[in-house]
Amino acid sequence: MYFVKVYVTYKDSVLDPQGEAVKGAVHRLGFEEIEEVRIGKYFELKIENSHRSIEETVEEICDKLLANVNMETYRYEIVTMEEV
Repeated sequence: MYFVKVYVTYKDSVLDPQGEAVKGAVHRLGFEEIEEVRIGKYFELKIENSHRSIEETVEEICDKLLANVNMETYRYEIVTMEEV
C-alpha cells in the first residue's frame, strides 16, 4: 500500500486572487518582507498495489479530477506505508 501526498497550485502565469488577499493581510500585520503568497490544495491518498504503476494511477487521478491542468500544476510524493 502507498501513501501519496498531492499538492496542487496555480501555474505561475495565473493570477491567484486568494493569495493576493492573504498577502495584503500579511502586509497589514506588518510583515512587509513577504513578497508572494500562493494558495493551493493538498490531498492525501492511500492506494493499494495493483497491476498499474503507482505513478500512472496518481497522474491520471490528478489530471482527471484533482487539478485543472489548464490553470493548475501539481506535484506529489509517494511513500510506502511501511515508511509512514
